[in-house]
Amino acid sequence: MAIDTLQVVEVIEVMENFLSRVRPPEHIKPQLDIGYRIDGQNIFIFEIRPQWKNPEIICEYEIAKTTFVKTKNLWKVFWMRSNLKWYSYTPKPTVKTVAEFVRLVEEDKHGCFWG
Repeated sequence: MAIDTLQVVEVIEVMENFLSRVRPPEHIKPQLDIGYRIDGQNIFIFEIRPQWKNPEIICEYEIAKTTFVKTKNLWKVFWMRSNLKWYSYTPKPTVKTVAEFVRLVEEDKHGCFWG
């Protein structure tokens, strides 16, 4: 089940603030940028880079994901390992708000999200 309209507005506000803090300067964005996508009850954070073999192809590399669990009113936190599978972020597998999720990703105390 997708998140409701009020939550989407909150998510967009939190994510846009996050992007304003972490995105690289304008002159670097063609080589590296950061974005997010809302897909149903999921929010994905990803890097945007040119493909190394063919720089004309732009790729998105997902680094963090959170999934809203409506029955528990919480967000599950995931990180992507090198095998391209999502794993629960065991230091803090759930958070109450998207803002908490963003703080975890931004701090990245365990080097899971940004490497």
